[in-house]
Amino acid sequence: MAAEEENPALSNLPEESSAVVPDDELMVDNSSPIQPTLPIIPPVIPSSIPVLPPIAPIPIVPPRPLAPLPIRPPAIRPPGVQNGEMRTSDSDSDEEELSPTGTTPGSTGGYEISEASRLVRERQQKAMQEFMMKKRAAALAVPTNDMSVRTRLRRLGEPITLFGEREMERRDRLRMLMAKLDSEGQLEKLMKVHEEEEAASTAAAEDAEEEFVQYPFYTEGSKELLDARIDIAKFSISKAALRLQRARRKRDDPDEDEDAELDWALNQAESMSLNCSELGDDRPLSGCSFSCDGEMLATCSLSGVAKIWSVPQVTKVCTLKGHTERATDVAFSPVHNHLATASADRTARLWSTDGSLLMKFEGHLDRLARVGFHPSGKYLGTTSFDKTWRLWDIDSGVELLLQEGHSRSIYGLAFHHDGSLAASCGLDALARVWDLRTGRSIMALEGHVKPLLGISFSPNGYHLATGGEDNTCRIWDLRKKKSLYVIPAHSNLISQVKFEPQEGYYLVTSSYDMTAKVWSGRDFKPVKTLSAHEAKVTSLDISADGHLIATVSHDRTIKLWSSSSNEKDAMEVE
Repeated sequence: MAAEEENPALSNLPEESSAVVPDDELMVDNSSPIQPTLPIIPPVIPSSIPVLPPIAPIPIVPPRPLAPLPIRPPAIRPPGVQNGEMRTSDSDSDEEELSPTGTTPGSTGGYEISEASRLVRERQQKAMQEFMMKKRAAALAVPTNDMSVRTRLRRLGEPITLFGEREMERRDRLRMLMAKLDSEGQLEKLMKVHEEEEAASTAAAEDAEEEFVQYPFYTEGSKELLDARIDIAKFSISKAALRLQRARRKRDDPDEDEDAELDWALNQAESMSLNCSELGDDRPLSGCSFSCDGEMLATCSLSGVAKIWSVPQVTKVCTLKGHTERATDVAFSPVHNHLATASADRTARLWSTDGSLLMKFEGHLDRLARVGFHPSGKYLGTTSFDKTWRLWDIDSGVELLLQEGHSRSIYGLAFHHDGSLAASCGLDALARVWDLRTGRSIMALEGHVKPLLGISFSPNGYHLATGGEDNTCRIWDLRKKKSLYVIPAHSNLISQVKFEPQEGYYLVTSSYDMTAKVWSGRDFKPVKTLSAHEAKVTSLDISADGHLIATVSHDRTIKLWSSSSNEKDAMEVE
């Protein structure tokens, strides 16, 4: 009844439709005879039952066909390179597994390779070709070393040398042999030989590293040098403290007028004139130096003789003879009336003012250039054309330090006024600053284009002047580690540079253009030109009070320059 209520159209069908014979009743029994079928009489529907009109059937909407799914090609793994062979799968089991299309995942028979995969494969093939080309080129490269040529010939089974065969002929023979093997398709043999050579060289390098003994990067110094470094450190600390104390007082004291003092010193330098000229020797003079009290002047000449003169009359006091070659420089001790001379006979000598020889310093392998005392007066520095400068003990004559660091001959040497630093310059156009307390090169000053001959520290503690064959004088700021000023000082090479020894108020340079010039210590502008010599000016020095300047020249004369004023008071020394 529920079915009839849900579909009334089915309930109104004639009942004859219900008399349809099922399929199982239509089956014929072959064992019984066929009987005639009786006519079907439709049932009589009583008129008392109302007949409902038929209802139109509900149209059945056919389902919309779905779009076919796109066929997704199987994932392609880029081929990898293992042991020089191409492989398209990670394992053998991957090759046995078939895709739904009946092909292996690594094959291209059942699908098209995507553009990205094709590009990856092309790049890998190109890389493999380049690698093989490089390997082949390395195998065909002919070594240039004769020992390598012999080794390869031996590995190829050829005689390493023929009678009368020279190195180039042997290399040409190896080249022809390798070209022949390559043309015959025996590249594998060449590559194998190349790999054996690389393996042998690698093994030899490893053996060499194992046998290499690690040496210290420094040269161990003596006990005397250690004591000297300690003494220099103590001396420099006290001197630096005094210098800084003086600088702070000038900065904080309102009565101190540094500009006025500088102007006064520059006025004195500007008024300098020739005070005395004296013939110093029969040969050209090469060096000069004032004593610490300013009462004596020492000179040396190419005759090998050094002389001591009284100042300011410039009268000869003593003659120092002992060098067998020309004397190249002379220097007075800053604390004693002792002086040292340097000579081309590879020795330096220490003298007293009465002409007696106190000490002889031997050790350099070539002629000496310059000599200078440490501010403490206990040590002597010498430079030489053997590319070294050395530090000596004045009392014992022991060589404390042999210092290298220049690629060519060392010419100039200067000590910082505190005693902590030393500066050297040489024919390699380089100036180096050394820390005497540690022995390290703390600064390399590059800027000159020709050999350097003169170098000097300023008393202010941070300026350094250098001069050389490029006719310029450079002022270096040690705080900034760079060149502060470049002074186009002379028309010929600069032989010597010196700062005024008290405060560095001015700088004096001498040159082979037969002049000496005074420059301001404030802005390094020219103050005065001292021209009276008739030949190259080889050296100069400034007295301790800054009132006198001495110059010596190849014209064999000593010239003494002083300010024209008659003031005798010296600049205040702290």
